[in-house]
Amino acid sequence: ETAATATGRMADTAKVKEFVEETWYKDCVPKLKEYIEIPNLSPYFTSDANKDEARENQDKAMKLIKEWVEAQDLQGADLKLYEEEGRTPLLFVEVAATEGVDVEESGTVLLYGHMDKQPPFTGWEEGLEPYKAVEKNGKLYGRGGADDGYSVFCAVTALRALQKQGCPHGRCVIIVEACEESGSPDLPFYIEKLKDQIGSPNLIVCLDSGCGNYEQLWITTSLRGVVVGKLTVEHTTEGVHSGDASGIIPDTFRIARQVLDRFEDAQTGKILLPKLNVEVPEKYQEQVATCAQVLGKAGLIDCFPFLEGAQPTTTDEGKDQLTELALNRWWRPQLSYVGAAGLPSADSAGNVLRPSTTLALSCRLPPTLETEGVQDAMRKCFESDPPYGSKISFVSEKIGGGWAAPEVAPWLENAAHAASKAYYGKEAVYMGEGGSIPFMGMLGKMFPKAQFLIIGVLGPGSNAHGPNEFLHLDFSAKLTCCVASVVGDHCKSKVEAMLKSSNSGEPAAKKAKVEELNENFGRNPDGTKL
Repeated sequence: ETAATATGRMADTAKVKEFVEETWYKDCVPKLKEYIEIPNLSPYFTSDANKDEARENQDKAMKLIKEWVEAQDLQGADLKLYEEEGRTPLLFVEVAATEGVDVEESGTVLLYGHMDKQPPFTGWEEGLEPYKAVEKNGKLYGRGGADDGYSVFCAVTALRALQKQGCPHGRCVIIVEACEESGSPDLPFYIEKLKDQIGSPNLIVCLDSGCGNYEQLWITTSLRGVVVGKLTVEHTTEGVHSGDASGIIPDTFRIARQVLDRFEDAQTGKILLPKLNVEVPEKYQEQVATCAQVLGKAGLIDCFPFLEGAQPTTTDEGKDQLTELALNRWWRPQLSYVGAAGLPSADSAGNVLRPSTTLALSCRLPPTLETEGVQDAMRKCFESDPPYGSKISFVSEKIGGGWAAPEVAPWLENAAHAASKAYYGKEAVYMGEGGSIPFMGMLGKMFPKAQFLIIGVLGPGSNAHGPNEFLHLDFSAKLTCCVASVVGDHCKSKVEAMLKSSNSGEPAAKKAKVEELNENFGRNPDGTKL
């Protein structure tokens, strides 16, 4: 059994699978276990008090990854770790095209992942811990294994699988950043610094996305953006006995509820601010409806840890319910209340009217929404006409735009389906993703001719950012096989030659300048770096 992957030679899928599985379980998984046990938090989640310890952990994790890559028999690889003062490190691996491959015809593949982690969170099951690697029932538990520590192991092993088969590949570059969970504030700097080494990739493989199940290849075609900020309501200079002042002094939490009702319909979760809503393009409406039926109730509802009797936001069961939930998840703005201040713990709360309430807000944004003016619109919504003359402030800490994929080229669509059928036994499925990957929007503007293969391992129950995060080992090994297959097909298809032929006589597309992206990408409202 074979899958076409390269000019002059086809990879034997059985041999690719055998090599990848052996490498994955004997080499990659043991090293991933070491990586999981390092608490290398993304810089957004560290404080000045522990910044030295945080940087030490970050360096330790990056060193582990770098040394593992160096130990691999990856032919034609040139590796460098960039460490700039005041910035997170970045690992850059350039892999030369197979001897005899004309890069002018094949072009360059960029493979992307990140190694920084979200905070540990609470609620891990007994026997599981965020920084303790536990392998059971075909899953590797621990923080960061699935999001996104596995990615560099996947990328390198995929290229090695082609090389071991003697199947050519084009020029490839691998980027592993260390601040994605913070909005990738350092990435524009490195992309500008390395622009000559990167070149102009015509295929970008991002390994930081999700999957609808563990039975086939899932390709992400849209990502939501996100705006994060703190809403604070202040009304008195100090706390006051509730028996003495309630009924005279309005509670700051109630005031917060009032201003939030301007922004969000508390009954439906719909965002009321027109600035944050977009019309979903027809082609994506059709794609969402199709994907919703493939996922079904199991992939859109039952995959989440609802309490017995608890229901999703749309309760009318049937085909329309699944489509509406999928649109909510992938295309509509949604507000989450992710933290609070000014509230004592329930065990230590007294009968006191508190002087202030602060709520940490995370609002997901539609993929095609232009983010300019979003923070100002939210600030005006919350701060104007304050109830009872309260002092209300909304401080937005970061904002990142979403992304929608260009139309998939026939060669990539065929390659993805062939890979999925070869290694999973089912065709690939296209889906939206509710999370954010800031890097994609940036690259979409920089390389407008590039095709995107946005894939990942964050499937049902994997729970990235939450407790009990796991990496599905069999699925991730097969995903690695699929990456090898598509990268080989990229070479075979001579993608760069096709692009030059199709664009002959037409004006070249203008590249977006990284300097223009720096203004808002991963930065605070005042322009300073996060």
